[in-house]
Amino acid sequence: MKINFLFSLAIILMVNSCKQDRLDVDLSKVDAKPLQVMRLENDLFSLSPLNFEKRTLEIKEKYGIIYDHYLMNPLRINGTQDSLYRPMALDFVMNKDVREAYAEVKKVYPNTKLESLMPEVNDMVKRFRFHFPKRAVPHRFITCTTGWSYAFAYLDSSFLISLDMYLGDFSKFYQMLRYPKYQTLKMSPDYLVSDIARGWMLTEFDNNKAENTLLHHTVFYGKLYYAINALLPKAQDSILIGYTGQQLAYCRTYEKKLWGYFAEKNRLYENNLTTIRELTTEGPFTGAISKECPPRIAMWLGWQIVKSYMTNNPEVSMDALMSETDAQKILAKSKYRP
Repeated sequence: MKINFLFSLAIILMVNSCKQDRLDVDLSKVDAKPLQVMRLENDLFSLSPLNFEKRTLEIKEKYGIIYDHYLMNPLRINGTQDSLYRPMALDFVMNKDVREAYAEVKKVYPNTKLESLMPEVNDMVKRFRFHFPKRAVPHRFITCTTGWSYAFAYLDSSFLISLDMYLGDFSKFYQMLRYPKYQTLKMSPDYLVSDIARGWMLTEFDNNKAENTLLHHTVFYGKLYYAINALLPKAQDSILIGYTGQQLAYCRTYEKKLWGYFAEKNRLYENNLTTIRELTTEGPFTGAISKECPPRIAMWLGWQIVKSYMTNNPEVSMDALMSETDAQKILAKSKYRP
């Protein structure tokens, strides 16, 4: 009897282990070249009144349409053909605060730091190719500074990452700009790769379905974070979703009650935009539930639903998951019961 019990326990543990290892994939046969690292910020800050035209031609040849796209945001101009390009670009690179930020970027992100990040980034790209073999992958990893305009863009087979958005929680620039604490907590090197993964997935799989219910948004973001986790399986959950350890502990402790809040009164089928925003937007907490409840709680709960769905439906590939737009189907087949 004891032997049978131990044998049964072993089988259960084996099954659970198999379920938990869905993201542990074999990349040995995946063909994806390492990304080329390019530092646009160094080229940009080499501009001066004396070399402006010559260096602009060199930069345009080196970066292609990325350079014109980059200029549209921090400088608010329409690329190098804009009549304001020269004065605006020179004003930007000569600005005292911007130059200080560039100096800090060089300090926080020397070439050795980027070299240390690239194995994780290249592994992420290989995992994407494994799960989504029909989709294109990036070839370049381009860093820049944007004067705190934006953090990430993906176009022309390139990641474009603004390093001045990841200088560390206590950066004087973020205090100067009066960024709220809940935002600066995620503006450090620890979050850089996970933010790239999230921005990339949002570009590949946009949330543009006409349906606008809480369930739709909950499951969409659940799929998104499951995909991010698939690309970065070794990253901590708190880093992937941007929660503190305390916030994540709250979610796990009160998961059943959180699910009860969403399930009661058909709240999942609510289409009131105010309600949806309360449960999906950034902030210090989710006020609709409590001041202890982390922000974007619908996203975390959706992640748990999708985890359950993928565990209980092993035949569903990552590609099939991201292509599935029927949120009700995912919820029903997830058998989610915290």
